[in-house]
Amino acid sequence: MNEHLLQFIWQHLYFNRDQLSTVQHEPVQILSQGLLNTNQGPDFLHAKLFINNVTWAGTIELHLKTSDWKKHGHTNDEHYNNVILHVVYEHDEKTAGKIPVLELKNRISTSLLQHYRELMEQNSFVACENQLQQVNTIVWDSWKERMVAERLQQKNEHIQNILNQTNRHWEEAFWQLLARNFGSPLNTEAFESIAQSLPVTLLAKHKNHIHQIEALLLGQAGLLTGEFGEDYPIMLQKEYKFLQQKHQLKPVAHPIHFLRMRPSNFPTIRLAQLAMLIHQSSHLFSNVMEAKSVEAIRQMFSVTANDYWHYHYMLNEQSAYRKKQLGKTMIDNLLINTVIPLLYVYADDQHNEGTKEKAIQWLQQMPKEKNSITQQWETAGATHQSAFDSQALLYLKKNYCTAKRCLQCAVGNSILKMKLTS
Repeated sequence: MNEHLLQFIWQHLYFNRDQLSTVQHEPVQILSQGLLNTNQGPDFLHAKLFINNVTWAGTIELHLKTSDWKKHGHTNDEHYNNVILHVVYEHDEKTAGKIPVLELKNRISTSLLQHYRELMEQNSFVACENQLQQVNTIVWDSWKERMVAERLQQKNEHIQNILNQTNRHWEEAFWQLLARNFGSPLNTEAFESIAQSLPVTLLAKHKNHIHQIEALLLGQAGLLTGEFGEDYPIMLQKEYKFLQQKHQLKPVAHPIHFLRMRPSNFPTIRLAQLAMLIHQSSHLFSNVMEAKSVEAIRQMFSVTANDYWHYHYMLNEQSAYRKKQLGKTMIDNLLINTVIPLLYVYADDQHNEGTKEKAIQWLQQMPKEKNSITQQWETAGATHQSAFDSQALLYLKKNYCTAKRCLQCAVGNSILKMKLTS
C-alpha cells in the first residue's frame, strides 16, 4: 500500500462502504468523497459527509497511518483547519484526536491490492500488456484523446517560451521551431541556435539567392572553416565571410554532430534543404495557417537541395549521385512535431476552435508512425491506425507507463476495476 493507491481507492470508492464508522464509533455516510487536490493542502477538496447525524462539508486528508498526521506536521498547519475526516489505511494510535478517523484496512479487496502489486512488479513493455485487449474501446479512444491533448499542451509550453523571446512574432517562432526540427535528433539545439542567430528579417534580404542562404546557414553552423579544393564550398566560404562582416554574425557555439546517422540525415544536407525551403517560400507561417489540407503542407515542404548536393553529403567530398529531396517521412515528421503543434497553439491563442479541430483532424489523417515503441504497442494489441494514435501511444509510454503511473491512467484504472468485478 502507498498513498497514491490509497488516494485512488478513496477517489473511486473502491472499498466496502457497508456500515461505515469512524474509529470513534461514529456512523459515516459519504455524500461526496470530494475532488482530488493536486496542489498544496489536504488530499481531497469539497467533500460532504454525514457523520453521527450531522452533515459536514470540507476537506479530507489521507495517510497510511494515523500517526502520519503529526509526522507530516499537519497539527499546526492552517491549510488543514477545514479537514472533516482523516482517512487512513491503518489506525495506529490509541487516541484519534479531535478529527474523525476512518480506517480502510479491512475494507479493501485483497484481489485489488494483489493485482496492483503485480502491475508494479511487472517488467514487460507496459505493466498491463497482457490485459490491454480486455479494455473497452470507448475507454481507449477517450484516453488517447487525453494523451494527444496533454502532448500538445507540453509542446505549448516550449512554443510559448519561444514566442515570449520573439515578442510574440509568430513567423520568427515558426522559423526557430522549424529549424530545430530539421536538426532532429542530434542537432536540435545547434539548429535552433542557428535560427536564433539569423532572424527572418535578415533571411528575407537574401532569400532570392540560394548560395547566400546556404552560406549563412552553413557558416553559422561552423561548417565553412578550413581549406576547400572545390569551387562551390570556396564560393560559399567567401560569401559567408562577407555576410558575416556585414551583419556582425558569430557562429553558434553548439557543435554539429555527424556520428550515428545516415548520410541523408547529415546536418549539411538538412541545412541545404532548409536553405532551399527559405529560398522557395515567403511568409511560410501565414501560408501554413491558411492551408486547407495535409497534402497542401506536404507540397510546401517538398523541396530539393541545389545540384551541388546531388553529388555530395559533405562539403568538398564527392559521392555517388543521389537527388537530395526532402523525403515524405521527414515532411510528416515536420508536420507532426512542428506544424500541427504550432497550429494548435495559434488556434488556442486566437480562441479559434475550428482551427484546433483542423490540427487534430490532420493528425488523424496522417499515416501512423513506425518505430520500436509503436511496434511493441501493436504487438500488445493497442489500436494503431494514424499519427494521432502514434502520438497518443508514444506520450502514454513515456509519461505514464515507464513511470508506472497506472493509477493516473484510464486504461490502468479500467484494468484494476475489472479485478473488483471478476
